[in-house]
Amino acid sequence: MSMQRCDVAIVGGGIVGAAIALGLLRQGVDVQLFDRDPPMPATDANDYDLRVYALSIASQRYLQSIGVWDAIVAERACAYAQMRVWETEPGDALKFDAAEARAAALGHIVEGRVIQRQLWRALPPENVHHDCAVESLQVDADGARLRLGDGREVAARLVIAADSARSPLRTQQGIEVSGQRYAHTAVVCHVRTGEPHRHTAYQRFLPTGPLAFLPLADGRSSIVWSSIEAEQLLAMDDWTFRLSLDEAIQHALGPILECTERVSFPLQLQNALEYVKPRFALAGDAAHVVHPLAGQGLNLGLGDAAELVDVITAARAVRRDIGSLRVLARYQRARRAEVNEMIAVTDGLYRAYRVQLPGWDWLRQRGLLAVNAIAPLRQLLVRRACGL
Repeated sequence: MSMQRCDVAIVGGGIVGAAIALGLLRQGVDVQLFDRDPPMPATDANDYDLRVYALSIASQRYLQSIGVWDAIVAERACAYAQMRVWETEPGDALKFDAAEARAAALGHIVEGRVIQRQLWRALPPENVHHDCAVESLQVDADGARLRLGDGREVAARLVIAADSARSPLRTQQGIEVSGQRYAHTAVVCHVRTGEPHRHTAYQRFLPTGPLAFLPLADGRSSIVWSSIEAEQLLAMDDWTFRLSLDEAIQHALGPILECTERVSFPLQLQNALEYVKPRFALAGDAAHVVHPLAGQGLNLGLGDAAELVDVITAARAVRRDIGSLRVLARYQRARRAEVNEMIAVTDGLYRAYRVQLPGWDWLRQRGLLAVNAIAPLRQLLVRRACGL
């Protein structure tokens, strides 16, 4: 069987892997994308994906630069211009407004399936290989070689692994990870509320974990309830769950009128000790996983995509080896700095709301009120959340 050759081989056709592939193809790089899953089936327009993401302005700009953002918005996306965050009283909520970032919106809430579908539609079929498992990767000074499950081999100057938090290629390359499993489990569903969401995201920090309401394009809200009591929440009947949810969000959107099925997924913190090796780079969940309480997991992954495309494009422009460690080190430096900052925020918040010390609750609440009162600090946080 003949050897297939390319500049960059990407393993993992999720959002991040597909976004890297499309970005590189737009720059004229010879890319082949390998994904173990079959092509995404056509779905009913009324079938909303339970997995949604809060895309920052920075992520939107990258998706715009590779030519898919307009198609994503045309299919389904909901801009949100405000965010309300509180612990005890909605009236004391920390308020973020897009106007403080001089932006039309803080970001958009988009279903994962919508993003992935538009990325796959934009990729040339000859550059995408579905139902394609990767069995092994060998790297030497001259290049990298992938062996596929069907016996084919692929030679590339660089292999990028975007193959999930359990990345088999990361393990094969001997890259270790640090992190922990959180006590929280995320319960997600979509709900219809008595009051409109007004293009506002709501988040309340409860003793059992944070609860977020994210606005959807059809007027409903997607909830992400990260809780130590997830088992009980999943076991409740529909009526009891809706009452519990309404009480937890303190009736901020009126009564919970309808609720879809509930699903759950465990939460963890994970960070690879290295993002790159010669002719090999990690991206997305294969490199890092953070708590969803700040809604930044996919934004970090799309930041990886944008940085990798920039690094590879710049190296090619001056005829440098795109798989060399010296070239890839620039990507690692930039991304580790941003990821470590986000880990400090998300893990710090997680820990702050689990501390049980006399007076600690009062200090936490005073902290939120203080941020709300200091306009320059609040504006800085808004711009950071937007990725500006």
